[in-house]
Amino acid sequence: MIYSTAIRAFGDLFSAPIRGVFWKVIGLTLLFLVALWFVLRLLFLDFAMPYIEAWLPNLGEWTGWIGLFASIISAIGLAAGLAFLIAPVSAVVAGLFLDDAADTIEKQDYASDAPGQALPLAQSILSSLRFFLVVIAANLVALIFLLVPGVNLVIFFVINGYLLGREYFEFAAARYLGPERARAWRSRNQGRVWLAGLAIGLFLLVPILNILTPLFAAIFMVHYVKALMRREAGAASPQMT
Repeated sequence: MIYSTAIRAFGDLFSAPIRGVFWKVIGLTLLFLVALWFVLRLLFLDFAMPYIEAWLPNLGEWTGWIGLFASIISAIGLAAGLAFLIAPVSAVVAGLFLDDAADTIEKQDYASDAPGQALPLAQSILSSLRFFLVVIAANLVALIFLLVPGVNLVIFFVINGYLLGREYFEFAAARYLGPERARAWRSRNQGRVWLAGLAIGLFLLVPILNILTPLFAAIFMVHYVKALMRREAGAASPQMT
């Protein structure tokens, strides 16, 4: 079910009804990252470079070349750092539009079902910011294992599979069950949610496309939650509100 749901979500991601949200997420994420790169670079040049030049007062004309080299290295380093921030930054940006994508999928594929209820905007923004901080903290821990062959990929998938699965499953389920019942349902399906998170984690590995990970994850989880509801339909299944 996870494989077929992922294929379906990937197709929906590039469909005409989702395209408007698609470009909003890409545009705002790139704009934010570029602005952040310029701000951090200016801060480096204004505050760090004077200290570097002060440490090398006797190098004469070489100081300028060393300053240029340090500037280039800092630019490359900042770009690498921003690559690390793509996932959490896009999560915050996309958080403003995930309900729009979910509404579109529901109208397109589940028109006969009761529509989901979006969270209030303020609550949605706070949830996105909380997720941003959790992802940053968790991936900083994962960086400890970055240089350990084999272990680094395992740690990456374990951490991000859990976080992505948990966040986006609860996002989709809360539209039909409310936040409290969604969390309880997620706890009863932890294994399935983690496996679904691993599928999202694979998408996160694709360069450039990983900017769209939150949008893909939201679409994927709407389909996945709907499929689980149908599978668990009966007396013991969660009831849609």
